[in-house]
Amino acid sequence: MPRKSAPRARDADSTKAAILTAARERFAVGGYERGTIRAIAAQAGIDPALVMRYFGNKEKLFLAAADFQLRLPDLSALPRERLGAALVAHFLDRWEEDDTFVALLRAAITHEAAAKRVRTVLARQVAPMIASWSGDPTRAGLRAGLVASQILGMALCRYVLRLPPAVAMTRAEVVAWLGPTLQRYVTGAPGTSDAQMDPG
Repeated sequence: MPRKSAPRARDADSTKAAILTAARERFAVGGYERGTIRAIAAQAGIDPALVMRYFGNKEKLFLAAADFQLRLPDLSALPRERLGAALVAHFLDRWEEDDTFVALLRAAITHEAAAKRVRTVLARQVAPMIASWSGDPTRAGLRAGLVASQILGMALCRYVLRLPPAVAMTRAEVVAWLGPTLQRYVTGAPGTSDAQMDPG
């Protein structure tokens, strides 16, 4: 009687991809502490030893899973006074299409590695963009920090804490409320009000 052939082993790339997918889902749902190696391995349908083999430990797995790209658009052709609204709309798209950011933000509240990753994302992706748009490279870091205070605050309230007023806002309302503030942070001067930034 012919011997049954063993099931074909999953190749390394697909195994890593399955682990990362499961990790993002577990971290997004339960945060860093509840996203255990065992639970992630079970969801990926593999042995926990494989998770350790490919990623070393839980913190390294988290950092790999939380490799979040903002995919900031090229807004160079956009009228300068519309940058704030365009940024808010873009961040809403990124938050809602990718759970990685929500997982990262939830974990950053209690875990330093996640907080460091958030800081890295902002420093490497947002600050250079702000410098090019504002014409104020010496205060690009400050402006990026102010932008972050708004976008992270809304993301935390709307997607992590799920505060009813923030959740109930329509996309247009979020853009209308936050757009002028981000506009001021990107292109305005200290002390400038939203009304003064309004081209109308």
